[in-house]
Amino acid sequence: MRTALRAASSLAVVALAVPGCSVFGGSSPDPVPVGTAAAVAGEPASDPAMARFYDQRLQWADCSGGFECSQLTVPVDHADPAGATTTLAVVRSRTSATGDDRLGSVVLNPGGPGASGVEYARTAESVLSADVRDHFDVVGFDPRGVGGSNPLRCLTDAQVDTFLSTDPTPDDPAEVQALSEQTTSLGLGCQQAGELAAHVDTRSVAKDMDVLRAALGDDKLNYLGKSYGTYLGAWYAEQFPQRVGRFVLDGALDPQLTGEEVNAGQAAGFEVALRAYVQGCLDGDDCPLTGGVDDGVAQVRQFLDSLDADPLPTGTDRELVQGLGYFAVAWPLYSRSAWPRLSAALTRAFAGDGSAMLALADAYSHRGTDGRYLDNSSTAIYAVNCLDRDDAETLPQVQDTVTHLAAQSPTFGPFLAWAGLACANWPIAPVGEARAVHAEGAGPILVVGTTRDPATPYAWAQSLAAELSSGTLLTYDGDGHTAYRTGSRCIDSAVDAYLVSGEEPDADTTCS
Repeated sequence: MRTALRAASSLAVVALAVPGCSVFGGSSPDPVPVGTAAAVAGEPASDPAMARFYDQRLQWADCSGGFECSQLTVPVDHADPAGATTTLAVVRSRTSATGDDRLGSVVLNPGGPGASGVEYARTAESVLSADVRDHFDVVGFDPRGVGGSNPLRCLTDAQVDTFLSTDPTPDDPAEVQALSEQTTSLGLGCQQAGELAAHVDTRSVAKDMDVLRAALGDDKLNYLGKSYGTYLGAWYAEQFPQRVGRFVLDGALDPQLTGEEVNAGQAAGFEVALRAYVQGCLDGDDCPLTGGVDDGVAQVRQFLDSLDADPLPTGTDRELVQGLGYFAVAWPLYSRSAWPRLSAALTRAFAGDGSAMLALADAYSHRGTDGRYLDNSSTAIYAVNCLDRDDAETLPQVQDTVTHLAAQSPTFGPFLAWAGLACANWPIAPVGEARAVHAEGAGPILVVGTTRDPATPYAWAQSLAAELSSGTLLTYDGDGHTAYRTGSRCIDSAVDAYLVSGEEPDADTTCS
């Protein structure tokens, strides 16, 4: 989940830098019948105006690495299927299984919003077990307006640099004005990017997924969503409960949370994760922090505060300013395996060299060494989030939230609270709302939560599993963001058994 921390993925799950795919000429239709899944009364597939979308056949072409690529056509506005259309980039890796061993497709979404499902699917060997890949075609798609799917171009690369470097915790009216101007420019840039900018909301993406399901020839959608991908999956289940196949929602975001509640939860989650990192650092070798956990956390916070007035040189024409420092600290907290990189970067930063911290910040935002951003995830996240909820705060409300979150989460609270200013200034009206989803009539949905997850706190997994009519909670007692395929054999075995055989774990199963 990237929300206000813009939290990369893609970053919320794993940093990806795999080239996207393109469709080459000379392709032929899939030899397996597609687009033949029977319609259910009352769903969009039974609407004659949607027939041209639900009946389309994907044209697949080899696109390196054993993958095939295609494009799916969907309406820009699902309420106006006769109007403008847009295309989505799709990639798949086919299973060699036949007969009863072939279980159809499993569609992936890595998070964001703004992360590329195409790039994520290309890492299928690390994302899914061999057993799952032996039974399913692995399918990824870039959501509308993202990656290879007519991406919104809201800012130039140079403007993104300025946006990410703007003081994220303003201390005076001039700094508040500067931050407000940057978020306003972002919103206007997205608005000017075209009609699609008003329709990149999650509910529209969920409708796209159902068109994709039909085009793949699957009667039901099998799905693995991580981080923001759980929010997308939950809204798919709410809108198409009869089409829910085997659903895994890992690193859950509860749709009933308001924007302020999401920011508060993330602030608390990152505070917990920071404390876990500091403890691990102090227990190990070559730790730049000293004293106890409270002391170490205070040292990190003091370092971030110092960047406000005294940015660090990096050996480039970019300084390590406070905003980039926050991203540099946050990125390694997504995975325990990245903690040593944070320790090494802090060691250099405490000695006056911000270059390693800048590299972490750039990994977070997918910025290449040539100054170009590999995708539009740093801006698309706002375009989606600001459409998804109608509870944007005013400037005075944001300022009140800053005070509130600073008391609860002194390191990350103000940073996340001020990020709420983006939706306050967004020029496109929201189309969604925060509310509970129940997905009445859906098949079993497996919700996975990690007890010390920084970006999607464990409490969110508990509440989502409880509100879904067919939700089952699987708990990982550990660190990092998301649980499946991150090191727990217990979690991996439980998820694999569910995906391959439909076997649900016992209620409230806990793994370590």
